[in-house]
Amino acid sequence: MTIQRWSVAELTRYIRQLFEIDYRLQDLEVEGEVSNWRPPGASGHIYFTLKDANVQLKCVMWRSDVLNQRSLPRDGDRVIARGTMSVYEAGGQYQLYCRLLQPAGTGDLATRFEALKARLQAEGLFDPEQKRPLPERINTIGVVTSPTAAAFQDVLNVLRRRYPLAQVILSPTPVQGDQAPPQIIGAVEALNALPDIDVILVVRGGGSLEDLWCFNDEQVARAIANSRLPVVSGVGHEIDFTLADFAADLRAPTPSAAAELVTPLTIDDLRRVLKSTQDGLLSTVENELVSRRRDVRQTSESLQRLSPQHRIAARRQQIDGLIDRALRAFEANLHLRRERLTGIHRALDAMSPSNILARGYAIVYSEDDKVLRQAVDAPPGTSITICLHKGRLEATVNVLEET
Repeated sequence: MTIQRWSVAELTRYIRQLFEIDYRLQDLEVEGEVSNWRPPGASGHIYFTLKDANVQLKCVMWRSDVLNQRSLPRDGDRVIARGTMSVYEAGGQYQLYCRLLQPAGTGDLATRFEALKARLQAEGLFDPEQKRPLPERINTIGVVTSPTAAAFQDVLNVLRRRYPLAQVILSPTPVQGDQAPPQIIGAVEALNALPDIDVILVVRGGGSLEDLWCFNDEQVARAIANSRLPVVSGVGHEIDFTLADFAADLRAPTPSAAAELVTPLTIDDLRRVLKSTQDGLLSTVENELVSRRRDVRQTSESLQRLSPQHRIAARRQQIDGLIDRALRAFEANLHLRRERLTGIHRALDAMSPSNILARGYAIVYSEDDKVLRQAVDAPPGTSITICLHKGRLEATVNVLEET
């Protein structure tokens, strides 16, 4: 059998690979006492040791995991560290790369939590079909928390910034300890009894599993699930989950996030919506006015065409035309009559005795002033009167000649 020769780096790398291919070492929990605890430095990473009576285990927690920790232990604290085993090649030592640190003893609480969660879930208490939607417009917000809690101030700060028109009604209650569950239930029920509440926020800041345990109470979960009003939970930090979160209609990672969820429209959003609505209304009114003006103009033109005044004006024009034609006809007729009268006058002048006499003729009258037309009517010795163009002659017939 040939003995394989390794370099230190090769052997250390191989041992690291053995750690990494063993699934049991990729996600495990180790219980021990914290020792050599070094607070995070500039890098933000933490290095410490877990020990029991005789053995020590080097541990490291990277900055990203440190930021997700609810609380950090101190030397001498007994903890449960969850993470992955591997080898630090440069130092040639195996160590636990820790993702989560919990105080020892929380394992029992976690077991109780999972058992109660499974039972309530099987009962249908967390079914999505039972979740109530949030109202489209939220004006009054009920808040279940401690009045002295930082979570309450966080909620108020978010609402003042995003939607100062919202009215906030606090239903005060302790949010930690054995006496908290019945008071949380009472606070939820008190808000449900009010007529004008739109939504309920159940909020609390971060803490250990023990600190948040009152929100894992079965009756608290039932009170939230049976609430008449929609409930938004904002308990702990993003990594914290409680039964209240599962029973609520909506879960927020933090109290501030819960306040943001119930104010999807900020005051600036409302101003933009109002401005858009105002512009739309003005545009609609202007378009309507243009349309109405066009209708009025068309109606006015139609009325003008159908108006009696229009017909009267037309009839007046027709009458003026008829009068003009009548006047022209009358003048023409008058002119014709004048011409005709002139002709008659001329004819009469031509036949006038005076004109006849002017041409050398004479009219003879008998003694009884009768016109003599025949000579036999004036025998000799008869006195006659001869009427000339100018003057008269008195004569006596001496000779009578018949023709």
